[in-house]
Amino acid sequence: MDRKITFTLLYILLFPALILLLSGDFAWPEGWIFSLWILLLCYSVILYLYRKDPALVLEEYPRHGIRNREGFDKCVSYSLLIGFMIWITIMPLDAKWFGLSPAFPAWLKVTGGAGLIVSAFLFIRSYADNTFPARPGGDGSGQNTQVVSRGVYRYIRHPMYLGAVLMFFSAPLLLGSVGGVLVGCTLTILLMARILGEEARLSKELDGYRDYMQYVRYRLIPFVW
Repeated sequence: MDRKITFTLLYILLFPALILLLSGDFAWPEGWIFSLWILLLCYSVILYLYRKDPALVLEEYPRHGIRNREGFDKCVSYSLLIGFMIWITIMPLDAKWFGLSPAFPAWLKVTGGAGLIVSAFLFIRSYADNTFPARPGGDGSGQNTQVVSRGVYRYIRHPMYLGAVLMFFSAPLLLGSVGGVLVGCTLTILLMARILGEEARLSKELDGYRDYMQYVRYRLIPFVW
């Protein structure tokens, strides 16, 4: 396996370790559930893409970083990265270390767990239907000359981002963090801004994307937006 992929698999382990370390409770059930969710989702997606087309993954993987974005999109991407680190840090501190949030009822935590299941489905289907959904509308061919309108892309234009929004709200519900919900609201607004910027660019650069926008009316949430 390529060293870049191996490094990424090891790097992902930092997030569960950070959650449990900052919680101060290595027997925290909700923390373990969310940590295992992160590992299973990330490893499943990376290994699926590597098995499907390793050459494509190794060729394209470095190009999807923030450094390759420009202007407004680059600013939003950095904001999302910083916001994500705040989000994943504040939840264990808020819920366990400082205990700032009130105790969440069991039904609310179950709702958060169910939301994470739906979120994982959207992430996985997004990559299965479009090898590189981080490049919205593209076919993952490396040339990005076709619009993808199959699978989940038949219903909303940005299913991966919907999976992210569900994660932003479901994880703090599971972990019992009001602070995580508030930061999740900010991250959702940033994602919406990123969607608007990406669609403005794609409608100019990608043949057929304007027609796709007419065919699939909703960006993120069916019948809402």
